Amino acid sequence: MRIKVGDTVEVIAGKDKGQRGKVLECIPKEDRVIVEGINKITKHQKPAGPQNPGGRIETEAPIHVSNVMYFDTSSNQKSRIAYKIDENGKKSRVIKATGAVIADK
Repeated sequence: MRIKVGDTVEVIAGKDKGQRGKVLECIPKEDRVIVEGINKITKHQKPAGPQNPGGRIETEAPIHVSNVMYFDTSSNQKSRIAYKIDENGKKSRVIKATGAVIADK
């Protein structure tokens, strides 16, 4: 998967198309990501003691990685991601539209 935790992505398909958010979690085995504020669902939770009163809880559900695209905040455009290996043998992610290297956290 080319999308990593902390990347800003834009949804390109589905009910939240056009919205942007930060990736909170990646699930590579299922090719899914959880994006902040995107694909919200309502879970009904039973009360479990005084600390957890229960009720309806809104949370983000996973979205397939093919439905999101990396969003470059510096150039303000969405783009695909490629990999580039430099002369030292270090592999880095590159924005295809601009050619800029994505700094890993």
